[in-house]
Amino acid sequence: MNSRVPTFFVAASITLGMASAQTPPSTVDDYLGAAKVAAGTEWAGTFLRLCIPPPARPPAPEAAAGARAGAAPRRPPAKETWYAEPAKVADNLYFLGTKIHSAWAITGSQGIIIIEALFDYAANDEILGGLEKLGLDRTKVKYVILSHAHADHDGGAKLLQDEIAGVDLIYGAEDWEAVDKSTNHAGGKPKHDMVGADGMKVSVGDASVQIVTTPGHTPGTLSYLFEVRDNGKPLRIAYVGGTAIPFNASADYYDGYIASAKKMAKAAAGFGATALLSNHSEFDDAFFKAHSAANRQPGEANPFDVGADGVARYFSVVQDCAEATKLRAARQ
Repeated sequence: MNSRVPTFFVAASITLGMASAQTPPSTVDDYLGAAKVAAGTEWAGTFLRLCIPPPARPPAPEAAAGARAGAAPRRPPAKETWYAEPAKVADNLYFLGTKIHSAWAITGSQGIIIIEALFDYAANDEILGGLEKLGLDRTKVKYVILSHAHADHDGGAKLLQDEIAGVDLIYGAEDWEAVDKSTNHAGGKPKHDMVGADGMKVSVGDASVQIVTTPGHTPGTLSYLFEVRDNGKPLRIAYVGGTAIPFNASADYYDGYIASAKKMAKAAAGFGATALLSNHSEFDDAFFKAHSAANRQPGEANPFDVGADGVARYFSVVQDCAEATKLRAARQ
């Protein structure tokens, strides 16, 4: 068992499993119980982030003053708090993320696809520097796909657009609109480029990424399905582009978010995905799993490969937590 997973997740699986299988959830506690069971040991972080509201914390005085005055952004954190070494996760899949946020490279016979661009302060060291450390040629990067227009995932978009000749940036339509309208985009505003549409395939020869539009986290959030090779065998991956939710939104918001989660769950099942990736290590343990995968002994399974049931349980956690949060928000 993963020693970082609270033991109550295991106990819940035993004590609540039979009841949740027999009775459909209908109350907050019902949904929380079902989500806890589905989380098991793999998705404890997802459960905690989506099902448990954080304690209210007043803003620091300087933060409040800065917000009122329109002050400059905060300074980047110290490098040692976020920097992570790149890692080869599978034959043609590479981790280029930080200790908290993920970025990935998929290599094919005709180029490289980058997924995510991290915070602006991390993109040069983690993505461009990571490619170099892994022996991958940045000039072969053909596409950078951004799951959504939040600074922790697209702050480096302009840098990559400027530094990699001929690269295409891809956002969902609604998030391109948000980027185009922004006046203070973190890392600078990238030039408008390709729009990711539902079902679109982005290919670099024998490797491709299929886009699934999943509005919710942002209006233009993109998720993905793709296959890589792991020790010569196919590994099919479902990548969730945006998971976190507010705890005080409208019923319509949660309904839309849940509809997208169901859509992606169905797409992942149809694709035969047995691995689940996200863009925050709190959801999928990517930082730890990536380096575990890179340091495997011959014959060891890839730690990201949780099986089709594991992938399905991830989406159950997401949906049940969102349902619980919806009910809670309605009481406020």
